[in-house]
Amino acid sequence: MRKNSLKNTRINTEVQRVMAEIIRGEIKDPRISPWTSVVSVEVAPDLKSCKAWISVLGDEEVRNSTLQGLRSAEGFIKRQLAKTVNLRNTPEITFVMDQSIEYGVNMSYKIDEVIAKDRVNSKGSAVSDEEPDPEG
Repeated sequence: MRKNSLKNTRINTEVQRVMAEIIRGEIKDPRISPWTSVVSVEVAPDLKSCKAWISVLGDEEVRNSTLQGLRSAEGFIKRQLAKTVNLRNTPEITFVMDQSIEYGVNMSYKIDEVIAKDRVNSKGSAVSDEEPDPEG
């Protein structure tokens, strides 16, 4: 796979920014969760297609309904993208679910749990290691 050119990187960044604004502020579909993020966007060098990685905070049902809502709003998003970003071709958008943010949040939570348990165990063992006071 070849590396992205500077031009393609700028296009990816701009499309990601605009797409995030459209999803956050202009789509009124109740299926789309307010906790939806556009993690990454990859526009093909010929500007014909675009993959957008979406992250949704919530359970599986919320993710599926958000993905359905975004797929049904593809035409609207493409039209708004064409109005905002001046490209020769407006790419066909494919939404892909990315769960890396949720995975990171869960791992951070688990690490915090382990640290808290370790602190409790170390305090408990420090108290039990002390010798009883002979005077009572």
